[in-house]
Amino acid sequence: MRNSGTWWVVAAIMVLLDLYVFQALKTVTQHTSEKTRLIVHGIYWIVAAATVITLVSLPYIQSLQTNRFFRNYVFAIMLGLFIAKLIGVAFFLVDDIRRVITWLVAKLGMGVKGSGVADGAGAGISRSVFLSWLGLGAGATVFGTLLYGFSNKYNYQVKKVKLAFGNLPAAFKGLRIVHISDIHSGSFQDKEAVNRGVDLILKQQADLILFTGDLVNDRHEEMTDYMDVFNRLEAPMGVYSTLGNHDYGDYVAWPDRDEAHIEKERLAGKRIFTPLQAENIERLKQVHAKLGWRLLMNEHVALTRNNESIALLGIENWGAKGNFAKYGKMEQAYPGAEQYPFKILMSHDPSHWDAQVKTMYKDIDLMLAGHTHGMQFGIENPYFKWSPVQWMYRQWAGLYEDGKQKLYINRGFGFIGYPGRVGILPEITVLELV
Repeated sequence: MRNSGTWWVVAAIMVLLDLYVFQALKTVTQHTSEKTRLIVHGIYWIVAAATVITLVSLPYIQSLQTNRFFRNYVFAIMLGLFIAKLIGVAFFLVDDIRRVITWLVAKLGMGVKGSGVADGAGAGISRSVFLSWLGLGAGATVFGTLLYGFSNKYNYQVKKVKLAFGNLPAAFKGLRIVHISDIHSGSFQDKEAVNRGVDLILKQQADLILFTGDLVNDRHEEMTDYMDVFNRLEAPMGVYSTLGNHDYGDYVAWPDRDEAHIEKERLAGKRIFTPLQAENIERLKQVHAKLGWRLLMNEHVALTRNNESIALLGIENWGAKGNFAKYGKMEQAYPGAEQYPFKILMSHDPSHWDAQVKTMYKDIDLMLAGHTHGMQFGIENPYFKWSPVQWMYRQWAGLYEDGKQKLYINRGFGFIGYPGRVGILPEITVLELV
């Protein structure tokens, strides 16, 4: 029953939203037949009641927390309804504030001549009805868009990017790197679709494949059904990987994280893995090995081609935003890499670029990251790129440059939370060094 109080608060907020939105629904249905109103109002409250009951049941029913269908779809639909209602409320508030101001003006005897169309009089639609329709329509449009996005979660897009570097050794000119990130195998429900994505990766005939973290949502066993999918990934110069924030299992409650363990963490001033969580991480490392991937844990390796070499660095998750952990240690990965003329860094969280890489490691030529997923929601075309995630991350998708240093952020191969994509599609990146 962990955090059950929080869910009760969320449910209470949902009830208040439902009551407020219902007033707008009554406004737009006031001139319909009694039967129509009964049907529309009934459907509204059945859906609202089911949402609230599910929310308050969530912390008490373990199967709801672990069921993949529930986590992927039911929870996403509830979240979509919540967002849709919030958007509608923004319009309803405009109308209510307007009406309060009008009432105050009338009360104070400050009526204005020629004030325009009356609220409910005349042949046209009243302001209240118009804003109610507008709010309901905007909310319904967003909700419908989120439902449509369910069909895009396996719609893999190949993005080909050429990167020019003046200090790239001649042997590496034309090197093709496939960069993937954020597989989140715990969210998958269509193995055939994921296999098609892997086929698309192999079709690119890359010299090197680099994966920048979040293989699972929480637990190593999420990969059990997908080992025979991702072990097909291979490239002449190898497959290398790093860990992302989800790979540590920080977002689930481990049974042995009791009061004594929490006190131990407090005294140490840092997060300490419980034995079960530590075992989960070790087993996930073994998953990488069984896939044939070389997991880089705060270290670097030399990549050699035609007797010339460059350095590939890989660190554990290091995030500068919010409560994301700083497990990565550049002070361990970097020493020895300075001897190489060109360096690629794999670091899951793009906030690492501004916080450390640009300021302390100016000879890192290319950093590869993931993490943001482009929030799986936004607008992107050749002329315009927007997602709500940019309010948190300055760099959130695609290529960024600062002087001679470059950062590329993959939009994610998988998904988590919302089982879909709107505008920001799952990505397979092909980087060609020129």
